[in-house]
Amino acid sequence: MAKIIGRKRHSIRKSQASALFAGLHAQIGDSAGLFMSDRVEILETTAGFVLYLIDKKPQLLESGEWVFPTLQGLLSHPVPDRRVVVDSGAVPFVINGADIMRPGIVSVTEDVRAGCPVQVVEERHGKPLALGIALYDARDLRERKSGKMVKTIHYIGDDLWNVEF
Repeated sequence: MAKIIGRKRHSIRKSQASALFAGLHAQIGDSAGLFMSDRVEILETTAGFVLYLIDKKPQLLESGEWVFPTLQGLLSHPVPDRRVVVDSGAVPFVINGADIMRPGIVSVTEDVRAGCPVQVVEERHGKPLALGIALYDARDLRERKSGKMVKTIHYIGDDLWNVEF
């Protein structure tokens, strides 16, 4: 991924904010209330997505058809939804941007759907390590024995983690 730089930054209207939080609610349910704020700014980037700054921190990511918290957002507001838990052996690979393979997965929440964003967390402390797009539904993720299960799109230390604005 090329270096991500913020291009335009401005506050959004209340109607835009309510549409944003409705989209977030569709992804993570009632946990979307954790991200509510009167001060929401939009940051257009050089990459193919939009960041939303809540109280001047990049906490939401929008990519066309979905809105989901960034890793910074998940660290400041832990969310119990859309989780794929990996074992400690997978952690070094995940924090270097590797996709999530089946042998490293310990558990999956029921609300994981194919083509939707998920958070990848480590099993010991439950801290988020990456965001990804699930390639299968929760049931299929549990039944499969091998192969790639989640395509990583954002991980700790990547360009999005270090975005300049």
